[in-house]
Amino acid sequence: MTTPPAPSTNAHGQRLGRAVDWTPATPPDNATVLEGNGVRLEPIGPQHVDDLVTAVCGEDDDQLWTYLFWDRPRDRDEMAAIVEHGVADPGQVMYAIVPVETGRAAGFCSLMRIDARMGSIEVGGIAFGRQLQRSRAATEAMALLMRHVFDDLGFRRYEWKCDSLNAPSRRAAIRLGFIWEGRFRNAVVYKGRNRDTDWFSITDREWPRVRKALDDWLDDRNFDVMGRQRVRLAARPPEHQEA
Repeated sequence: MTTPPAPSTNAHGQRLGRAVDWTPATPPDNATVLEGNGVRLEPIGPQHVDDLVTAVCGEDDDQLWTYLFWDRPRDRDEMAAIVEHGVADPGQVMYAIVPVETGRAAGFCSLMRIDARMGSIEVGGIAFGRQLQRSRAATEAMALLMRHVFDDLGFRRYEWKCDSLNAPSRRAAIRLGFIWEGRFRNAVVYKGRNRDTDWFSITDREWPRVRKALDDWLDDRNFDVMGRQRVRLAARPPEHQEA
């Protein structure tokens, strides 16, 4: 016998949210390596510092750090301090992004604002070195995190936030299937300036559609012999293409 759906209003005529059979999610740990075909996400550690100095700390890498909370590290010690903070911070799990073809860290990202009880988690602190920028590996890294969050850990909400002026980050969120939720004005002060923060999310109900779009795009058949995509990624439904 099928259980009837819960009423949409209570005895006072007030509208209610849909009923949820909810079990809290499992928090991510700092020991799990996420393996893909072309990229690997490794919990960050001292072994990644030298690679990251090369990948994201050069004098021509300043633009990578404009919208991050840190300034570009000027030497190995400053990069090591960022890594050490990522390792020690109990509120996040920071990953080194390691392309399989080189085995060397080429960027980093974090899972943060982790609320396993409510099933909400954010991806942020993303820095792609030149090897990863506009690459198949960068998209696969983001897909690996989504699969881990939704399929392995059981979260119901996956967030992306960025400075409203960070056009590349906004475009990336839209391309990956996130839905724009709004702008929090005067949300943050960093590096001596204001940040209006744009919020995006993917929910567990949207995840099957996003997962299929990512899987289809990452399929080898979507790339020619030169590694160029045949069909662009379109993980968001047409009515949500623009934020």
